[in-house]
Amino acid sequence: MVSDAKVQSQALIVGGGPAGIMAGLLLARSGVTVDVLEKHEDFLRDFRGDTIHPSTLQALDELGLLGELLKLPHQKIKQLHGEVGKSVLTIADFSTLKKTPPYLVLMPQWDFLQFLTREAKKYPNFRLHMKTNAVELLHEGEKIVGVCAESHGVVKDYFAPLTLVADGRDSRMRKAAGFQPQAQGAPMDVLWMKIPRKETDPAEPLGIFRDGKILILIYREDYWQCGYVIPKGSLNRLKSRGLKALQADLKRHVPFLKDSVDALASWDDIKLLTVTVDRLKTWHRQGLLCIGDAAHAMSPIGGVGINLAIQDAIATSNILADALSRSEDVSGLLHSVQARRELPARLTQRAQIMIQNRVIREVLKGQKPFQLPRFLLWAERVRILPKLTARLLGVGIRPEHVQIRKPI
Repeated sequence: MVSDAKVQSQALIVGGGPAGIMAGLLLARSGVTVDVLEKHEDFLRDFRGDTIHPSTLQALDELGLLGELLKLPHQKIKQLHGEVGKSVLTIADFSTLKKTPPYLVLMPQWDFLQFLTREAKKYPNFRLHMKTNAVELLHEGEKIVGVCAESHGVVKDYFAPLTLVADGRDSRMRKAAGFQPQAQGAPMDVLWMKIPRKETDPAEPLGIFRDGKILILIYREDYWQCGYVIPKGSLNRLKSRGLKALQADLKRHVPFLKDSVDALASWDDIKLLTVTVDRLKTWHRQGLLCIGDAAHAMSPIGGVGINLAIQDAIATSNILADALSRSEDVSGLLHSVQARRELPARLTQRAQIMIQNRVIREVLKGQKPFQLPRFLLWAERVRILPKLTARLLGVGIRPEHVQIRKPI
């Protein structure tokens, strides 16, 4: 592909999701000239992860941005509850957290990304290029020196000492770099839909596990963002039963939705999330580093994917910003980012896979009423489970802290 122009920066980020925008903000704040390439023209996407975890809120507080973020419409969630059979359990109690904000925030991801972008644009060395699609990597021998990207029919070459790949679980740049993720397995997919919410409905998120069905309801003031978990690859079989059958299932398992689910007019109102859990063995090569879902695609369990992506971005800035600000080749430092972030990703995926296999797979079989192990019921009663889950979901393993640097 022949380029019409060249752009030079100190860091090039492919992908304008949570990992890419947060990394761009942090690097720009540290004096690094950053180009961020986002292939879409805006951040508006249905059913992206909308949870902002306490450790991410803590990082924003360290940046002095938490107060401004919370001026946007959001919901604070201090507890997560689940219905397992006929029992209602407190799964996580974030109010027990001591060193982070004691709550989880629900906010549409586009609002969160627009907020981070507004803050990043306060630095003149942050440059966001929307509707700019990275199509191939640029090489000097074995070293990656940038990407060739197309925007509105114009092709440009973007050069930088580091190309940061943050373009998600279906990353084209990861594939172009020769990386092949190792699949960890997922027994389910998720159907996402919007269902109107009545004033008499509950006002908090809810997970329902019973009679072979799993539903996740996320409170959105005037509607529910509903996740309906199905066995992997079963969408066509479900469609063959007809939309009315799906609506009947929802009415039966969530009685307070019985007057609302008819708002689903067609299958076009229902979006399929194909669940993937995978990770790269190596996240980097000379001049290039993968972070976020491009390095480790997470299960939607716990909504922790955004949190891990943000933590990757913080670690990347902490380790690389000084060298990047001097336009140095950071290839020798990239292994340090993977060494810092690989263990949290591996352990989180391991926990997700255990839940997938021991809980979700068993519930979806529907062969007999699902019952939680007695030790978990005991742990919930004595409040150990809600505290432990809040720590693992809200803070995670090896949380990152923003290094204090004098903003430019």
